[in-house]
Amino acid sequence: MQRVTDSGIVYYHFESLTAAGVTHAFLTRLGGVSQGPYATLNLGHTVGDDLDAVQENHRRVFALFGLRREQVVSPYQVHSAHVRPVGPEHGGTVQGQTDGLLTAAPGLALLFRFADCAPVVLFDPVQRAVGLIHAGWRGLARGIVRAAVEAFTRYAGSCPGDLWAGIGPAIGPCCYEVGPEVVEAVRRVSPPEAEIVRRQDGRLYLDLPGAVEAQLLALGVGRVERSGLCTACRTDEWFSHRAEGGRTGRFGALVMLKQ
Repeated sequence: MQRVTDSGIVYYHFESLTAAGVTHAFLTRLGGVSQGPYATLNLGHTVGDDLDAVQENHRRVFALFGLRREQVVSPYQVHSAHVRPVGPEHGGTVQGQTDGLLTAAPGLALLFRFADCAPVVLFDPVQRAVGLIHAGWRGLARGIVRAAVEAFTRYAGSCPGDLWAGIGPAIGPCCYEVGPEVVEAVRRVSPPEAEIVRRQDGRLYLDLPGAVEAQLLALGVGRVERSGLCTACRTDEWFSHRAEGGRTGRFGALVMLKQ
């Protein structure tokens, strides 16, 4: 991944995806106006931050990418396996009760928010469609990865082998201690050969990005890239619900087909 600083905002992107004509960004927590535990580029409206600050943070992000609010679609994320297709008519809306969106409309941006869960960008270079999903352990256990691949097949006419997937910054196995019930729930939907757990000093640590990658590959996705960035290790650049005790902001992930 490449780190970019523009107009005071710091974000990362996959160079291969940018070269394919897809605007996207994993926005760090740097470059906004929020204060305290939400400093500074918090894009979450429901975490306790000053709403005027959150609005200003959004304004800065939209200005950076030349977007109007009516060009942006977001979900109300609920750790589900729901994936929804959207078009220009959905611009400026929040899509309820969903954790995945996909579109074939150039100039329509998908914007999600994160603080440890894995942001996953999907791109079909043949059908020219993009998608974004929010994948925490609950969403994985409920089948969000499979639902996303099947949505591309159903709504975009994609062949899974044509799909490119990029797994953005998320909590890594170095920091994500979980109980056996979480491990079992994720194992049930993962390939049996996938090594999704690390054991250390009698404790279990879930490899969330690794589990996402294993599921994508098992579903036939042609290419998967990972950021290798752990949000809990790097709270200087990312919000982390786990590392910051639940009182923190949300960073944004954005994807859009260029017009």
